[in-house]
Amino acid sequence: MAFRADEAARVGFEEVLSYLVPRARDVDESQRASSKEKLMDLHDELGPVVDAYPSWHPLVSHHDDRNPVTIPGNGCGYKGLDHTRYFANGFITCPYDDGQSVIDSVTALPYHRAAHITAERLDVKLYNPNTTPILVRCNWEKPLSADRMVPLSIAIALILEKEVPCSEWSTVAETWESMRPYFLGRPHGARSSLFVSQETGQTIKKIWDALIYTGMFGPIRV
Repeated sequence: MAFRADEAARVGFEEVLSYLVPRARDVDESQRASSKEKLMDLHDELGPVVDAYPSWHPLVSHHDDRNPVTIPGNGCGYKGLDHTRYFANGFITCPYDDGQSVIDSVTALPYHRAAHITAERLDVKLYNPNTTPILVRCNWEKPLSADRMVPLSIAIALILEKEVPCSEWSTVAETWESMRPYFLGRPHGARSSLFVSQETGQTIKKIWDALIYTGMFGPIRV
């Protein structure tokens, strides 16, 4: 089935509303309305809801490159995440405490040349009235494309920065089919996702194919 970005984005946001807007039995209607309005504003600001990030994305890139990570968690420096939903340029997590461990872990993240990551408490009720919603935001140093996708100039630089050093220890080269979720994020199509356009994804594929056929990573896995 062809990848339909608009449909994937719509379904993703509907799921986030269903998951993060507290149930009517837990809060009153005015609080539910405020929660929904806040999520709609954040959706406009942060971009579409996603299932996972490209492994080069600044929100998850501080990981062991032998074990790439695509979902925020302990493996890429975060502490205290709970009941979390992801947007293209940030995520919301709702721990059953004051969220300070999340904020402290974001503050402790290493420097990233492409973006700085911030965390803040939100002033609405999300998921459950007993949780503290925390917004973790990816603030890009350079502007995104007009379509709010990550431009090729940024994406390919981050991909090469992560992948080329792997040639020092890799024994086989992974094909595009294997690497697609790590380069495109999820959901994704054959060469595009909610992070990169069809044109950008096609160029990433061409560059990756050229790299693996040099033999720098070892024989191609079949």
